[in-house]
Amino acid sequence: MAGALILVVEDNEKNRKLVRDVLKHKGYDVIESETGEDGVRLARERRPRLILLDIQLPGIDGIEALRRLRADETTRAIPVIAVTASALDRDRQKIMAAGFDGYQEKPLNVKAFMAAVEAVFGR
Repeated sequence: MAGALILVVEDNEKNRKLVRDVLKHKGYDVIESETGEDGVRLARERRPRLILLDIQLPGIDGIEALRRLRADETTRAIPVIAVTASALDRDRQKIMAAGFDGYQEKPLNVKAFMAAVEAVFGR
C-alpha cells in the first residue's frame, strides 16, 4: 500500500536509515522515533498504518511500548511488527506472546522484511 504512513521506532541510526530508505524506495511515507516513549506519542498523534518497533530501546522497551499502544483506544488496532536482534527461540516466543503482529530479525533481510510489511497491508 504505497503512500501509507509507517512509524519506525529504532534507536540505532544506521538501522533506522536502512529501514527508512527501503520503505521510501517502495513508496511509503515514514516517520521516525528513537525511543519507545516518543514512538507511543507519535503513534497517538499521527496514527500510522503500521509500526515497526525495536525491542531494545532506551527508556521503555518495545514490549512496554506495545503494551501502551494496545491499551490506548486510538492506537490499539495499528499493526506492530517487532524488529529485533533477539534471535533466540525463547525471545521470539516472548515477543510474539506479547501481542506483536509480526517479527523480523536484525540484520534485516530486505526481501523478507518487505514481504512482512506488505503482508500487513494485504490483511
